Amino acid sequence: MEKLVRGLRHFQTDYFSKHQDLFQQLSLGQHPRVLFITCSDSRIDPNLITDAEPGELFVIRNAGNIIPPYGATNGGEGAAIEYAVQALGIKDIIVCGHSHCGAMKGLLKLEKLEEEMPLVYEWLKEAEATRRLVKENYSELTGEDLLNITIAENVLTQIENLRTYPVIHSKLRQGKLHLSAWVYHIENGKVFAYDAIRHEYVSPSSPLEPLDPEELLPNSIGHPASWLSPEQAHRIYRGSYHHQGVKS
Repeated sequence: MEKLVRGLRHFQTDYFSKHQDLFQQLSLGQHPRVLFITCSDSRIDPNLITDAEPGELFVIRNAGNIIPPYGATNGGEGAAIEYAVQALGIKDIIVCGHSHCGAMKGLLKLEKLEEEMPLVYEWLKEAEATRRLVKENYSELTGEDLLNITIAENVLTQIENLRTYPVIHSKLRQGKLHLSAWVYHIENGKVFAYDAIRHEYVSPSSPLEPLDPEELLPNSIGHPASWLSPEQAHRIYRGSYHHQGVKS
């Protein structure tokens, strides 16, 4: 706690004093450019990894970067999404998973959590679509390979869940909203984004096609992603393709 108090003092005397004009402008209202949905994991800092200034990102964080489908729960995620898109006029939404995700580890052994952490158990049940997809498509995988696939597939599942929200569905149909799927690697700082044209996770060094409209999704397995082995790539694209066969 002492470290945090020292940090507050440093912020007030150093950063704030140098950016008073910015904070004066922010006090008049917020105009974020992106809704950034990510995990509560303490190792993830959306502003840090995107080099964003205060006021540029509207952030939703929870265990496993999970967005329950519309109507599935009365949690704050839906309200924040609706406010971001309808009131703030946000035109880009990013769902960002990350390597070594504890929530996804828990999802892979969900039955063991019910007694020890019942609230975590109930929350992770919102990712049942991811769990079932992984179980039915990647039964031969174990360890880190299975976890990596689960992380990547879960991000795509949340993109599909976002489409079930009326405000999202409407804006997508009008071409006024873009959805992006990212995976951040803690160990090397790299981010890989899902490219809907190539149907793979790639390094976002160039502009990416949005994940909408749905016609952008190809009917064939894509090329190996740079952060997965060819074998893993084949499995994830196969799994993603089957999963995305059910449209919202």
